[in-house]
Amino acid sequence: MKLIRFGEAGHEDPGVLLADGRRLDASGEFHDYDEGFFASGGLEALKEWVDGGCPGGLEVDPMARLGPPVDRPSKLVCVGKNYRAHALEMGGELPTEPTLFMKATSAWSGPNDDVVIPRGARKLDYEVELAVVIGRTASYVDERESLDCVAGFATFCDFSERAFQQEMGGQWMKGKSADTFAPMGPWLTTADEVPDPQKLRLSCKVNGELRQNSWTGDMLFSVRYLISYISRFMTLVPGDVVATGTPGGVAMGMTPPRFLQAGDCVECGVEGLGSLKQRVVASGG
Repeated sequence: MKLIRFGEAGHEDPGVLLADGRRLDASGEFHDYDEGFFASGGLEALKEWVDGGCPGGLEVDPMARLGPPVDRPSKLVCVGKNYRAHALEMGGELPTEPTLFMKATSAWSGPNDDVVIPRGARKLDYEVELAVVIGRTASYVDERESLDCVAGFATFCDFSERAFQQEMGGQWMKGKSADTFAPMGPWLTTADEVPDPQKLRLSCKVNGELRQNSWTGDMLFSVRYLISYISRFMTLVPGDVVATGTPGGVAMGMTPPRFLQAGDCVECGVEGLGSLKQRVVASGG
């Protein structure tokens, strides 16, 4: 299944994207795709509704805005330097364990929403990533069982302000958490439709120029390992999102760096999971 949320920002309704391309409103049956939904067997109930022909589900205007496919999560956990090429272009040695940081969930954004340059920013960067949505509570999960905790997958872009991240006290979260810096979507593809999350192509284009082009098999630490590893340090609850890292080709890794400017267009995609498209705009306009 492919789950969507549509409507004005902060007031989205749940829906589904059918195989024939139609978008149907599921709000008559389900309140939202949030922690409660995933924790209470919502995915199973949604599948039953879809398999039954989506009774009462009205067609969604194809021009309606799509929001992030899950409601704002309790946690947005990110993995840094999880691709060899990116780790090398950012300098330093390859990590021997996953590098974790948090991204404020107030950065949550839709798949086609503008990304806003924060006040005082001068080094805006992009990072295409595979996002994992947790489907059931995960605490000290065995690596062999960790994928059983996954509800689904989506395309994600970890927008970053590198000056805030690296030149203001070494706190990565400062450069990762501005409003609009966490677009995800355009839908959530359920885990049963992704046989192997380590066999997906991912790419990023800026103004039509291919900047990032890799596949998830290049991860230093697999999705299976990451979920198990993270669950040692915090409980992952249903609806939480794990962003699994970005490949090489970010703006900061170029010589000279080619940071984003107002008016640029960023397109991120993961094979089979859909694409994001962000227009870069200045703060206040």
